[in-house]
Amino acid sequence: MNSNAAQLSLFDSRQNNDPFAIRVSTRARRLTARVHVGGRVEIVVPVGIGFKSVSDFVQRSTPWINAKVIVMQDRGTACPAVEDEGLPKNVNFAFTGEQFEMQWHLGSSAKLTEREGRLKIQAADIGTARSLLCGWLKRAANVRLENRLYDLADTLGFRVEKVSVRTQRTRWGSYSSRGTLSLNVALMFQTPKVVRYLFVHELAHTRYMNHSSEFWCLVESIEPEYRQLDRELLAGWRRVPAWVFKN
Repeated sequence: MNSNAAQLSLFDSRQNNDPFAIRVSTRARRLTARVHVGGRVEIVVPVGIGFKSVSDFVQRSTPWINAKVIVMQDRGTACPAVEDEGLPKNVNFAFTGEQFEMQWHLGSSAKLTEREGRLKIQAADIGTARSLLCGWLKRAANVRLENRLYDLADTLGFRVEKVSVRTQRTRWGSYSSRGTLSLNVALMFQTPKVVRYLFVHELAHTRYMNHSSEFWCLVESIEPEYRQLDRELLAGWRRVPAWVFKN
């Protein structure tokens, strides 16, 4: 297996022998399973890892993958906030309890204004309107998530060098070896206790860059109910409106 082997087929022990796509990455430091929107499964493999190691990893990860596939296949199909035209009438942040009524008007110029719980968008087409809304969501999430994360880190005695808020389709958060803690804008649609658990999870990675027993002991010492909250977070994709990922 080498870096030119972009797409191979590996079969796991799931029913019907559903195939995984394998992507060999020169940037990957460890084996990773990713489940994309619609249920497509991708295994990211560092250069030099042999087939047996990949196969063993897939076998160990199969229960988690199966659960994630079910969630990602259904994601966004039954979101009541999404209208036929692809824009919501309301934006509700479960994380902060904020609610925003949205209005879209046709106009030659593109702009979004926020005032007293109302979002007014002027745009010439729906694509531009959605881009404005997604841009506003990212700015809103950046302020709210970053501030709460730094507050929690200070309270718990963790040090965070940099926070990045992005729109990610497969991860709620991550921590890089360069010291950047990344958060998904979609966390705005999750409950405060679930978001706090995700914060704790990623803060624990600032001390353990793995999911070792020491890592989970640290998480549990801060959040004893982490197992239940982790299940809620896994199912949380259903709470994210489809328009968030349509750009």
